Amino acid sequence: MITSTQNDRVKEVQALQTQAKRRRKAGRMVLEGVRLVRDALQAGHVAETLFYTADQSETLDALNIRGLEVSAEVMRTMSDTQQPQGIIGVFATPQFTLPDQPQRVLILDAIRDPGNLGTLLRTAAAAGVEAVVLAPGCVDAFNPKVLRSGMGAHFRVPIVELDWAQIESTCAGLTVYLADGQGETRYDAADWSAGWALITGSEAHGASEAAQRITQQRVYIPMAADTESLNAAAATAVLLFEAQRQRL
Repeated sequence: MITSTQNDRVKEVQALQTQAKRRRKAGRMVLEGVRLVRDALQAGHVAETLFYTADQSETLDALNIRGLEVSAEVMRTMSDTQQPQGIIGVFATPQFTLPDQPQRVLILDAIRDPGNLGTLLRTAAAAGVEAVVLAPGCVDAFNPKVLRSGMGAHFRVPIVELDWAQIESTCAGLTVYLADGQGETRYDAADWSAGWALITGSEAHGASEAAQRITQQRVYIPMAADTESLNAAAATAVLLFEAQRQRL
């Protein structure tokens, strides 16, 4: 059992949890909790190191994997949550490529809130999006909070980081929609039956100039009671499921 919080393995997990540069350099991510670890294993990923507390030994048996037992104090030290679930796995970061000629693309423009990004990824996976593109300025997709709120979406939809020139090339032949509360086309009047890309911008700053340059139609969601706007993830969910409704 690892009982020292100064153990090198423990320090490495702490660094991966808190430092995006460290994650990128190492090509590693940290998954917390039974659900995320199980999702990764079922998707064919192999844990490089798995840490667990004694109360989770039966869980490891059920998953047919082995790990390193740690004390409760060590688990709290490694965890990014206030109430650790007793299992932490270190995995290689998935390497994604864009599908050939994707027809349903979500472009996220400077989404900086980890919880929002994770929810957006989870929603995209559920709505049949073929690829999620992170434009410059987005929070790291493998931030621990993004991973938790994504609920396994990282293993269900390709997630790629592109600059705006690459994004424009990816969108060739697609109708590019921008979610905009002041848009001219109501979201359910837009034609989502053909290939499309949807840009969702930052709640604080709106869409970037680069995003606006490639936009072909701005779509809005009518709202009652003088509501100014919706959360980015909530608005995107409305749009994506309307697109899915038309497709189905």
